[in-house]
Amino acid sequence: MNETGDTLLARAHKTVAVDQDGPVLHVRLNPTRQDDTLGVAVLDDLIAVLDDLHGRPDIRVLVLSSEGDDFCLGADRTEYETALATDPTGAALRRITDRAHRLCNALETTHAITIARLHGKVIGAGLALAAFCDLRAAADTCRFRMPEVGLGLPPAWGGAMGRLISEAGVARIRELLLTCDVFDADTAHRIGLVHEIAPLDQLDKKVGAWTRPLLRRSPEALVLTKRMLAGYARADRTADVSLLDSHLLTPYLVPIRNQGPAAD
Repeated sequence: MNETGDTLLARAHKTVAVDQDGPVLHVRLNPTRQDDTLGVAVLDDLIAVLDDLHGRPDIRVLVLSSEGDDFCLGADRTEYETALATDPTGAALRRITDRAHRLCNALETTHAITIARLHGKVIGAGLALAAFCDLRAAADTCRFRMPEVGLGLPPAWGGAMGRLISEAGVARIRELLLTCDVFDADTAHRIGLVHEIAPLDQLDKKVGAWTRPLLRRSPEALVLTKRMLAGYARADRTADVSLLDSHLLTPYLVPIRNQGPAAD
């Protein structure tokens, strides 16, 4: 592996595991199996991996998964509460939320085709993270939820609302956001939040069925097609206010600081 490749792997060892298999990069959340939330350190590591991809045109596909019991339980609200306690103006909290926007933008715009491999629970910010991947495969036992309104929060993480609406449609996303209902993999597949479902022990096979033909495609054609699709998706978000997410979220977190730690 070249020096750049070594850097790519070394920079992500704290909170995500990164392994390269030829032109495929596997990025796995929660390598210690201790925390299924998206804390600041995880956001920073994921951003670093995606930033490093700018110099790695040989990486054609990125598969995002998790080694924990669940793909992701959402953002780490204990960090939100700590940030507000340290800086009641909300500036520190806004910096955390702005990281989420940077991460989701990097996922949407990277040249690599991104595949989310989902299992267990996919909650809140975890679903937002998956939504910004190009392709999404879920175990048939997956459970999804958008709990923000139930927690007294606006759905403001990473600009996810616009992306979710462009992927699944405003009517269904409105229902799921307002009710905070848990929904299963079949429902997620039916409304377009996941593209394929499979038994957990067949999930890697499903991801491989995408990866192999992608690697046979022209890299230039894939990058151009991905960016055209992103352009059309963003055109649907002409009133995109995602850069305001951090400002929208901060005042709502002040009243819940004493509710105790929880993932969203």
